[in-house]
Amino acid sequence: MIKTRPRRTVSKEAMHCPSFPSRPRALAILLGAAALGLTAPGLATATDDASAQGVPQGEFADLSIEELANIQVTSVSKKPERLLDAPASVFVITADDIRRAGASSLPDALRLAPNLQVAQVNGASYAITARGLNGGGNSAPNKLLVLIDGRSVYTPLFSGVFWDVQDVMLEDIDRIEVISGPGGTLWGVNAVNGVINITTRSARDTQGSLAMLRGASNGGDIAFRQGGRSGEHSWRVYGKAQARGHTELASGAPIDDAWHAAQVGLRADWERGADRFSFIGNANRGAFEQPATGSIAVSGVNPGLDTVDTRGVNLTGEWVHTLEDGGNLNVQLYYDYTRRRVPPTFMQSLDIVDLQMQHTLAPIGAHSLAWGANARYSWDRTEGSQYVAFLPERLNQTWLSLFAQDDITLTPALRATIGARVERNPYTGAEFLPSARLSWSAAPGHAFWAAASRAVRAPSRIDADTYIPGRPPYVLAGGENVRSEVAKVFELGYRGQPLSRLSYSATLFYNDYDHLRTQELAPSLTEVSFANLMEGHALGVEMWGSFQATKAWRLSGGLTAMRERLRLKQGSNDVGGLRRVGLDPSHVWQLRSNYSIDAAREFEVAVRKVDDLDNPAVPGYTALDARFGWRLRPNLELSVVGRNLNGSHAEYGGIATRSEIPRTVAVKLVWQQ
Repeated sequence: MIKTRPRRTVSKEAMHCPSFPSRPRALAILLGAAALGLTAPGLATATDDASAQGVPQGEFADLSIEELANIQVTSVSKKPERLLDAPASVFVITADDIRRAGASSLPDALRLAPNLQVAQVNGASYAITARGLNGGGNSAPNKLLVLIDGRSVYTPLFSGVFWDVQDVMLEDIDRIEVISGPGGTLWGVNAVNGVINITTRSARDTQGSLAMLRGASNGGDIAFRQGGRSGEHSWRVYGKAQARGHTELASGAPIDDAWHAAQVGLRADWERGADRFSFIGNANRGAFEQPATGSIAVSGVNPGLDTVDTRGVNLTGEWVHTLEDGGNLNVQLYYDYTRRRVPPTFMQSLDIVDLQMQHTLAPIGAHSLAWGANARYSWDRTEGSQYVAFLPERLNQTWLSLFAQDDITLTPALRATIGARVERNPYTGAEFLPSARLSWSAAPGHAFWAAASRAVRAPSRIDADTYIPGRPPYVLAGGENVRSEVAKVFELGYRGQPLSRLSYSATLFYNDYDHLRTQELAPSLTEVSFANLMEGHALGVEMWGSFQATKAWRLSGGLTAMRERLRLKQGSNDVGGLRRVGLDPSHVWQLRSNYSIDAAREFEVAVRKVDDLDNPAVPGYTALDARFGWRLRPNLELSVVGRNLNGSHAEYGGIATRSEIPRTVAVKLVWQQ
């Protein structure tokens, strides 16, 4: 008999999707029409001052050490606070960091965060996590929550992120807040090992025109942006296209992983009295070749038919109302449609509608309380094949949650933050996600903090609904009784400015894991199913800092070191389980040097050292990157970027299909008006 809820191990690189249901489509049209009705009248292009365009005049933009400590972050407590005061291990990637590094994609930009592990799998796929478990149980990290302008981009298919389709106009990014450690109280399940919150700039700050052209030894990019305003309404539209050639094996044999993708979008922002509104829309399309020996080997299949085809549309509307007593009310609604076709294995069409509300009360004595609720609904249509099936193929799911957090000022120097979330998911019911944090401002410019949290990774369709092969008799027969993976996390941290030219942050963490996913062989010895018979812990330290050596020269660096110990529980027979989960280096360090030669020229060099991986073994490597930027005119910048200048290397995966990440050289031209 076919169970209604099965599961399986499909690699993250092998996934895609179907057609547009009428209800989500109607919602999308109504939301888009409402936004256009509010923003369309009298749209006139503006070409205002350089600060509005984000173009520094005469010299490169650069925040001082003190200004970096005072950057406002929102991801830690869902309200603005100084980075120095945030009681969490959080690193902020600024727009200037991204520009100076010459990043060409979101994963490229995320390499700047020393508290992340970023490993490129092949031409378009990445394994990205914080604090370990980069295998996730099926070679797909699934314990890191990623948000783009408040929209969660994790897929319910495997609780992870398809990095090949997540993109934004890099020139429009305001900041990326990277929290290593749990964020379940505020952000919900799957925020176990970290949260990445990508925030783009308001349309008010991207007025005028921008054009970008990038040519590289492995491909190229082209992009444009046009911004304008009419009265209190600001808007921008953009478009970009990119392509990459194939990578190679260590032997020099080519791998079929070339790809091309395109994306267009718009944003509108406006204010009316105490109300602030924004509307964001994006559409994308991509084609990604698969290695002929992909995750499920198929003989006799034309490689030209193995191209992964992706497309998607997302719409986000947000309303923020400032209350008369000093509090505020925030409501966000987004719709996300994705379609992923992965021949010859499966095709998925997924529609998600998400509504969230947060009420931040005005301070009441020593208390500052915020609470909120979230409702998410999805329409999932997944068509299997003779190789894999997701049963049922048509599945609608609902997630509901409620949270509250109180920030308590105990003394002028001592602050406690206590919160909890209750979230109901379709597989395990209600999950309780509490956290407690204590921060102490020992002296001006010095802050210590401690935290204890419980975080959960809820099951996904991969965990519960997968059968292999696609027709009985099954070798893998889902996971009817899978449960949530649990992490109890304890942290101790320091962030401060010991010297006027030096900032420093350090965090010691201990993660206690239980109910990690395993694949168990049935007594019949003919069938495998998913279970949760693994446990263990991770102990580590992460630290980073910046030093302003001279007015023109800044050094920054970071180190993450971790010891991960996992074990099977009594009764487990999953002999390969430990190899699938712990694909993590014991240490990673990086050092960056940025030197402003003069007001128009700058030079950055970065070195990154990653320790080796086990099972499958991937040698450790050192990568040397460099960028030279030259502002030819106030509105025209030329840059030359070199990646892996010391030679190619592998970063992740089995040796049979492991890509050697090549040395590349790129030239980029950015014009703004």
